[in-house]
Amino acid sequence: MADTQHKIIYMCTCGGEDAEKASICIGLANAGLALEEDVSLILMGKGVYLAQKGYADHIHRAGDRAPLKKLIADFMSLGGKLFVCKPCIEERNMGLSDFIEGAELATGTTLNMLILESDKQLVF
Repeated sequence: MADTQHKIIYMCTCGGEDAEKASICIGLANAGLALEEDVSLILMGKGVYLAQKGYADHIHRAGDRAPLKKLIADFMSLGGKLFVCKPCIEERNMGLSDFIEGAELATGTTLNMLILESDKQLVF
């Protein structure tokens, strides 16, 4: 493990329509947490659906990869910070009560501050 903790942001803009890309994003975020880095996962656009209660329950990726539901649960249990884009959920007539426990709303200002304070950002 590194002597210095890094702040890494993983931004996911896809949902079940591209389960492979979403699972890569969340899987990498989990790996960052396993390395004891400070990891935030930001869901934007269609990606906000990944945090919706029940949405990821039946989305499976081909092969031996864990289903999205497990990847998301692992992310939360490992202490990851999960942000959902407030304008994105408003566009979809959703509210914070539609999302899994631990999800936080983030405005454009909040997201920009997270990005400015981070060391690395990856967008999927």
